[in-house]
Amino acid sequence: MSLKNKINEDLNTALKAKETVRIETLRSIRAEILKMDKSGMNREMNEDEEIQLLSKQAKMRKESIDLFREAARIDLVDKEQAQLDIINEYLPKQMSADEAGIIVDNILKESGITEQKDFGKLMGEVMKQLKGKIDGKIIQDLVKSKLN
Repeated sequence: MSLKNKINEDLNTALKAKETVRIETLRSIRAEILKMDKSGMNREMNEDEEIQLLSKQAKMRKESIDLFREAARIDLVDKEQAQLDIINEYLPKQMSADEAGIIVDNILKESGITEQKDFGKLMGEVMKQLKGKIDGKIIQDLVKSKLN
């Protein structure tokens, strides 16, 4: 089932159950899907595009949480966290930093990269394999630590 159909079904269920946070979150995701549909793509989104869209939504919520936490707006932190939890239900299970570290080690061995100047090249290779499976910031920190 496509993400669009799943979101629409879950939105109908949330509307019937009057789950306001879930309704708001699913509507925001649906709005992004509709925006992509109207962009002239003329096809259904593929799985990578769906993950990218959801990851973008999750990243926005994480940034909002950080900003609200700095401003001591715990009520808004809780709301954004609830939305982030809902978005995470649609994303693939996230990999742990240890699992990602093993993959980074394997890529380092295969590529032969050992110097900091090749950071960008290594990041490109790692992101190909781990995109959507773990937060990009965690990947960046892992790659930096492996090259140092």
